[in-house]
Amino acid sequence: MCASYGLDPRFTDAELLAEADADVLDGLRQWAQQNAGETLRPTGKNLRNLNPVVVDADGQATLEAAWWGFLVNGEPAKFPSINTRSERLQERPGSLKTRALVPATGWFEMKKPERVWHEFGMGEGTLFGMAAVTQRGRTADGEWFTCYSIVMRPAPAHLADVHDRMPVLIPTAFAHEWLTAQGDRELIDEALLAAASLDDRVAVAARSDDKGTDRLF
Repeated sequence: MCASYGLDPRFTDAELLAEADADVLDGLRQWAQQNAGETLRPTGKNLRNLNPVVVDADGQATLEAAWWGFLVNGEPAKFPSINTRSERLQERPGSLKTRALVPATGWFEMKKPERVWHEFGMGEGTLFGMAAVTQRGRTADGEWFTCYSIVMRPAPAHLADVHDRMPVLIPTAFAHEWLTAQGDRELIDEALLAAASLDDRVAVAARSDDKGTDRLF
């Protein structure tokens, strides 16, 4: 599962949107600078660490602060909701009705049984988008949020020895379609094919922790 990821404000912006809107990228860079390199984690019930996502608003890509994980009946979901398996979406594509891109420059996983953290990415500072499904959710105090769950797929062979799952990465050429197309079985199938085209670019490095600090080697 993906439970933490990074967003370096020094990112290069070639990998997120095919026609990147300057306001989206400027807003994203400002958010990342204010976040000061902190690892992005699932949203807490009390400390509401909202994370930036890109959503479609009337045909235009828009940056929005969102809740990582689903809210159900005013509370964080009792079931695991920060990640959604791609296989589940293929079987029940109804959850694809609304979607987002989650901007990142890397994500973290712990290799077991060694318990060594590793960071995955597409090159230092390269911004990319992870596929997510979204839904609206309300907290107990009546505040509404866009909630998101990162879509996960089986990892390719060169990454599977560290972790057997990885986020579905969305190439720039498929970003608009992911955000705006009809949410059906065909869309998730096409997203998986598009994601596979990036497999050879994903590299992994050992880390001392999941805070994006020192590499072990």
